Amino acid sequence: MKNTILLLLLLTIFSCGNSDDSEVLEEPTYTVEGKWLWSPDPDDRTYVNTMFEFVDGNVYTSYANCGSVDNFCTDADFNALDATDRIPGVDTYTFDGDTLTWGEFPRAVSFECDGGIMLNENSYKLWKLDSDCQ
Repeated sequence: MKNTILLLLLLTIFSCGNSDDSEVLEEPTYTVEGKWLWSPDPDDRTYVNTMFEFVDGNVYTSYANCGSVDNFCTDADFNALDATDRIPGVDTYTFDGDTLTWGEFPRAVSFECDGGIMLNENSYKLWKLDSDCQ
């Protein structure tokens, strides 16, 4: 009799679990840290010509010397840049997950392509270097 009561108790415990079959999916968190490319055409990465590097609260800007045949910059052109290629002057930034404050201007941001594209509300689009996002 004790075994039967114990068995019924265990079955009751396991059958009374959460009946809601929906999963709570957490949105992935992305960072702005790293190298991002800007194009004058917000819909076409082909024309990228500027790189912004977000490092420890500072934003550095570089321009690539595009050596490809069509004079389009490639990821290789930007990967060849180092700290000596940065233009003078440094901006600052903070990022709290959905707001990027660059200099003194806060902007709502969102991400696409597994964090490879950063969309800035009412402003511009940046592509993460080496992201393969178009």
